Amino acid sequence: MNDETWDVVVVGGGAGGLSAALTLARSRRRVLVVDAGDPRNTPADGVHNYLGREGTPPGELTAIGRAEVEGYGGVVRSGRVVSAAVSEGGGFDLGLEAGETLHARRLVVATGVTDELPDLPGVRERWGRDVLHCPYCHGWEVRDRRIGVLATSPLALHQVQLLRQWSDDVVLLDNDAIELNHVAEGELSARGIEVVPGKVTGLVVGTALEGAELADGTTVRLDALAVAPVSRARAEVPTMLGVPVVEQWMGDVLVGDVVETQPGGATAVDGLWVVGNAADLRTVVIGAAAAGTAVAGAVNADLVAEDVRLAVNASRDGSPEFWERLYAAREQIWSGRVNATVGDVADPLEPGTALDLGAGEGGDALWLAERGWRVTAVDVSQTACDRIGDLAGDLPVTTERHDLTETFPEGSFDLVSASFLHSPNADFPRTTILRRAAEAVAPGGTLLVVGHGRLAPWSWDPSLRMSTAAEVLEGLALDDTWEVRRCESAERVATGPGGQEATITDEIVEVRRRR
Repeated sequence: MNDETWDVVVVGGGAGGLSAALTLARSRRRVLVVDAGDPRNTPADGVHNYLGREGTPPGELTAIGRAEVEGYGGVVRSGRVVSAAVSEGGGFDLGLEAGETLHARRLVVATGVTDELPDLPGVRERWGRDVLHCPYCHGWEVRDRRIGVLATSPLALHQVQLLRQWSDDVVLLDNDAIELNHVAEGELSARGIEVVPGKVTGLVVGTALEGAELADGTTVRLDALAVAPVSRARAEVPTMLGVPVVEQWMGDVLVGDVVETQPGGATAVDGLWVVGNAADLRTVVIGAAAAGTAVAGAVNADLVAEDVRLAVNASRDGSPEFWERLYAAREQIWSGRVNATVGDVADPLEPGTALDLGAGEGGDALWLAERGWRVTAVDVSQTACDRIGDLAGDLPVTTERHDLTETFPEGSFDLVSASFLHSPNADFPRTTILRRAAEAVAPGGTLLVVGHGRLAPWSWDPSLRMSTAAEVLEGLALDDTWEVRRCESAERVATGPGGQEATITDEIVEVRRRR
């Protein structure tokens, strides 16, 4: 598995992570689940409030989930992610503890939380059994028994009243952590809740919990004890990627922290989602599973959008077939107006012969011909050449089809113009073609190159690197027989096919060959 690429890597193999992986595997995505194998609910005897799986031991539920993921082609493996970075080309590079390196187009973190428990002997040993936190998860199992609530903050007053729902015999151990006012005392008394003052120093444990020991040496008999841990997100992977954790407070009481997410589990890092308790401390097992399914839908939709973009870019390969498809698909692609820079440069010149490279549908060529220029209009698309011919009528315009990467029109010209001679193919040899264009300029003639410096959002690929005017001029490698008339960047507002506007940059080079 070294250096493998996955559509999605899910870090964490609990209910949230496996549910996300299952949905993605059923969506025919290449999914890998990396699980460190230390889930929060390991001590519990069963998972509760999970419709259809009520009371299932956590390990059994996990095993069922793994088998379901693998049944649809997903991969689940034990391991721990020890490094994570955003890839230069998008996605994520991950390093595992065992030394493997992985690449993920998208990343889902479902690592849960760890609970910081009160520092009392016996608490951790009985955690998840008869030392509990969530009454919805464990209240039924200790119903009608003697339940203690260990006060560590004023939230204990809420917790003890909540547990009173499950038993008539509930004890508040104030643990020297809270002061009761007359309102609280009245509420506790009204529901028959006993209050035991004094610092709790430890638990009395035999085969099960037997009681709580106080600082004065007395023991309070108990069958179960509720505590309120501080729950900390297992946020190593998100923090390595620059996503912070945020503290969660209930009034003045810190209850834990979670990874900072947007609604739906997305983070500020593109392609990274967080699901389950790592994003929401209130989430129970069935809620984490549901959130995993929802996140998987968002992840898959994001991948579909990328797949579409990649497919479109792949079809825009800059080949002659691509340009022919482009022109054949619509009756008119361009505005038909002359490029403003071509008009500005050519207007004061004495009409002569002109070569228009990448003429498209002839906006520049026809404008020049109308002003007395004898124009050779060149394009790679025969459909484009035919349109120019149809529009030209009796104007002095000749069309020639050339793939300029292979052939070039013969002759020399008083004006050679290359307006927006670009290709979606990053390997398009534009510099080589422009050098050949310079060779075709007659003594005293002009070479004009107008290109995009910053593409509009609706263009092929806004991230495509375009040359500046200075880079174009340098690439021409002109000798001292040339005069540089213009080399500049000019901003303008362009209007897209949907009427949207964007500021783009034209890179303009105008040079004249001396006589």
